[in-house]
Amino acid sequence: MHYTEYDTRIAAYAVITEQRDDGPWLLVTWWNGEGRADPAWSLPGGGVDYPETVVEGLVREVREETGFDVEVGAPLTVDTHIGSPSPTTGRPFKSVRLVFDATIVGGELGTLEVGGSTDYAEWLPLADVAAQPSRASILDVAVSAHLARDGAGPRGR
Repeated sequence: MHYTEYDTRIAAYAVITEQRDDGPWLLVTWWNGEGRADPAWSLPGGGVDYPETVVEGLVREVREETGFDVEVGAPLTVDTHIGSPSPTTGRPFKSVRLVFDATIVGGELGTLEVGGSTDYAEWLPLADVAAQPSRASILDVAVSAHLARDGAGPRGR
């Protein structure tokens, strides 16, 4: 199928970890499903608006969903997700999801988004993420990329 025949969404997500005495913890968000899917744990991030760069969109999304200001670091992975046809256009849908390391540089924990797709953010032990029964696929993709990175420790604040 030619790229003009389907809708594409560019999305960016942040892997933000914090080292604690009991190991690394990951900043996660609770995605409410927006009435079209079951709620699930996810990562801070989401769709990049038309006038934004990927980094600008990611910084905005993290701030809205977690209350934190971040510095975007190195890319971890790129994932392509084919979804159901767009509810607004009826066209096939493809999401290109870019995952980056990020470091907290300010703010405080608290979701600033009102009426959006994220209900709240919190820290979970990284070792416990895979055991959560409700997880968005981007969370598994990102954690796998984070753990597979050679010689890199957790990035945090």
